[in-house]
Amino acid sequence: MANTSLFGSAIARLLPIAMVPNREQAPAYELGAEAKLAQLAATGTLSDSFYATAETHLAEVLAAARAVDPAFVAKAAVYARKAGRMKDMPALLAAFLTVADPDLAVPVFRRVIDNGRMLRSFVQIMRSGQVGRTSLGTRPKRLVKAWLEAASMRDLMAAATGNDPSLADIVRMVHPAPADAERRAFYGWLIGKPYDVAALPAEIAAFEAWKLAPTGALPPVPFEWLTALPLTPEQWGELAGTMGWQALRMNLNTLARNGAFTVPGVTDAVAARLSDAGALQRARVLPYQLMVAMGTAGDGVPLKVQAALEAALEASVSNVPQVPGRVVVCPDVSGSMASPATGYRKGATSKVSCNDVAALVAAAVLRANREARVMPFGVDVVPIALDPHARLAVNTAKLAAIGGGGTTVSAPLAKLNAEKALVDLVVIVSDNQSWVDATQGGATATMREWDKLKGRNRIAKLVCVDIQPHGTTQASGRADILNVGGFSDAVFDVVARFAKGETRDWVGIINETEV
Repeated sequence: MANTSLFGSAIARLLPIAMVPNREQAPAYELGAEAKLAQLAATGTLSDSFYATAETHLAEVLAAARAVDPAFVAKAAVYARKAGRMKDMPALLAAFLTVADPDLAVPVFRRVIDNGRMLRSFVQIMRSGQVGRTSLGTRPKRLVKAWLEAASMRDLMAAATGNDPSLADIVRMVHPAPADAERRAFYGWLIGKPYDVAALPAEIAAFEAWKLAPTGALPPVPFEWLTALPLTPEQWGELAGTMGWQALRMNLNTLARNGAFTVPGVTDAVAARLSDAGALQRARVLPYQLMVAMGTAGDGVPLKVQAALEAALEASVSNVPQVPGRVVVCPDVSGSMASPATGYRKGATSKVSCNDVAALVAAAVLRANREARVMPFGVDVVPIALDPHARLAVNTAKLAAIGGGGTTVSAPLAKLNAEKALVDLVVIVSDNQSWVDATQGGATATMREWDKLKGRNRIAKLVCVDIQPHGTTQASGRADILNVGGFSDAVFDVVARFAKGETRDWVGIINETEV
């Protein structure tokens, strides 16, 4: 009989060798430049995270962008904005293209810079010098000017909220040509120059008049223009019915603090708006945004409104597809996963942790696939019993309550192998910074355990969802492995398509994007 130890060594040599250190200085596989940019664009943060500073994240994004074809950068930017619903990343990549491929930057700008906030982010990044220039330059200036000239008055008024730069700063930079007397008066009012009062847009004229006598119906201007003024509870209640859905979600405590919910009918109206399926879709609401609102709602927010948030959370993942076969989902509950999902930002750090996001993904998969097995892990697999029929918030909270310790990404795979379990799809949701199972040369422990599992389950597939991508993975990309970055509902569709054999990898999905 053949020497089994020698034969085993030969098989082991067929596995890819882990050549780079991860953030924990443990062996890992480096993603290719396109795969790295795809993950960073769709999930990355430009804030301090558990493992890296904001400056490090920025340097890595720009290095990945320089290492790929500008056409892929363009597709990544559009995907990040349209499917991933990102903000800073697509603005950064659009700015990068103004230097890397000015012609390609034009259609990307038009697809990505779709509101005033994105416009201000783009200008801020351009002037920072981070992409290789400290001014807008001729063509970007024309793009910004064209955006201003084509924007509706409603869009311009929305853009006039925020600073560094403000819309007034941008107008002074690019000197848009006013198409009519109304637009000319608006620009004058905005930048503090003389203007024709009679030509002011009706909304702004009403706002200026209302400031002199703040009674009666609120003027139809962005709610941020009004919140610094002395409003009555009734006026705050009125504001709750006119502000946008996302603004409403983020200002529930403000409304409560100012007495809005003491006004008859306001509680019912707010609850109805928050749980309206059409409004959720139009606002492009992410599940984790609802987790933020649920976690930060204070005692002054009525229970009916809090219940509406939970209903909205259920609706936000209602499109999670069912995956045929035996599904195992493994959320990472190690210590690093307690860090904010979107990084540390002074005055704006999210209360939703990576652990919360991993728990939400696991609970959502269980909701759509009632027979799925959930195996949370840190150093080892943590036993847990979940009710697949329970409310999403209940299972998410139960999973998120586990936490602490080191990271062993291979732990759930090792347990499945010890049990000789039969599986078709394994989904690992982690930050991928495994170190407890670090190997001395050769393949990672995750690849070794996955190879054993594949020996029993020939059609099995592995998906590694990286919540905060750092450019490395514990599972090297091959036909049966998908490394994906993301925590939006788009990720669920990506996983389902991969499980059904409809797509190969994350890079392929980005390449399908039209610019």
